[in-house]
Amino acid sequence: MKKQATVLLVVIIGFISNIQAQIKSGPMLGYSEMREVLLWIQTEKADFVKFSYWDKEAPAVKYFTDEIQTKKDNAFVAKLIADQVLPGKKYGYEVWINKKPIKALHVQEFQTQTLWQYRFDPPAFKFALGSCTYTNEERFDRPGIPYGKSTSIFTKIYDQKPNFMVWGGDNIYLREVDWNTKTGVNHRYSEFKKVKELQPLWANVHHYAIWDDHDFGPNDADRSFFGKNTTLEAFKNFWGNPNYVFENEGITGSFLWEDCQFFLMDDRYFRAPNDLIDSTKDYYGEKQLNWLIDALSASAAPFKFVITGGQVVNEAAVSENMATYPVERKKLFDKLIENKISGVIFVSGDRHHTNLQKLERNGTYPLYDLTISPLTSSAGKPADVELKGNTIIQGTELYNSQAFSIMEVSGKRTDRVLKINVFDANGDKKWDYVINAKDLRAK
Repeated sequence: MKKQATVLLVVIIGFISNIQAQIKSGPMLGYSEMREVLLWIQTEKADFVKFSYWDKEAPAVKYFTDEIQTKKDNAFVAKLIADQVLPGKKYGYEVWINKKPIKALHVQEFQTQTLWQYRFDPPAFKFALGSCTYTNEERFDRPGIPYGKSTSIFTKIYDQKPNFMVWGGDNIYLREVDWNTKTGVNHRYSEFKKVKELQPLWANVHHYAIWDDHDFGPNDADRSFFGKNTTLEAFKNFWGNPNYVFENEGITGSFLWEDCQFFLMDDRYFRAPNDLIDSTKDYYGEKQLNWLIDALSASAAPFKFVITGGQVVNEAAVSENMATYPVERKKLFDKLIENKISGVIFVSGDRHHTNLQKLERNGTYPLYDLTISPLTSSAGKPADVELKGNTIIQGTELYNSQAFSIMEVSGKRTDRVLKINVFDANGDKKWDYVINAKDLRAK
């Protein structure tokens, strides 16, 4: 009898393992709104996929997304919408493959945003930030010491229980073997998305992303890159952003979380080559820059987070930052003053080190730029000319170390407060810094 029970247990475990093996990566949460949430998953082969979900306070009532069949053409990815949700709720959810529910390996929950307007103060919330994720794959990497470091940092991010995470570019590193073909680009994304330590984070935290050169194309790539529409298609396939304002050009978009607005900028698709001899050359490009000024002007958010690959505030013209495109940078700063736009904070990645920079401006509030990098790539240090400048806030430097940030927004609607926290790969806090929305009001 005991032997029969053991055999039965082995069969059951084997069955569960076989079913779970149908999932290559995910599930992942994309955007969250009051009336819908995007759910994402990647299967190993062509399968029929749907999600069930339920209000955590009334679990007996199950809702279902549409069902689709995953296809090789888009790397067997399914993106489905939970559209029978209500604001301010927590939902459990489950993956169904070929008409059968899949046993979850981790907690699987999502949330909808709160309908606070005209009712009460916006809720406090917190979100994670990071950039530069190199996933090692020895057969395609450069020989020598692996460039990618420990992926355990994603467990530390998950432990912080953020409401959502913003990926600040270089989320994958396309290699020479990748960027020339759709097959290569999809492979690189798939290797990233299936990292073991990422799976709980995908399943329970909502995700938004931008790209920079390494997920756009080759190192320092610009608008001349011939494969940019292939990498654009892959970006849209593997992420769950809520919108793309230029439809088939670039990844520019925006979203709100409670009372704060996030502007997802593209510093690659429209960008002129770094070495082009033209003092007025495009960084974001005229169309995108005009959209940003319009969108910032129209926003009532106390904090307007501009998420961008390269640094904006840094005055030293180094490492592809916006200071290397001085005419467009000046135009951006002038437009912020002319239009009396309050609450702007830049968030950047790219540089493989972390610091908070502050640029004082005559007659109005200072501009901040948090550079948070890297997540798993090898770390580096600023150039000497940057360290000799006066924009880096002393005590916020973190060099030669993996890092991520947890941003906390709290306070009453008319007096919101932002607390920036920076952690290393071990989850140890290195520093924090507080900014009051009332100190970012245009004059």
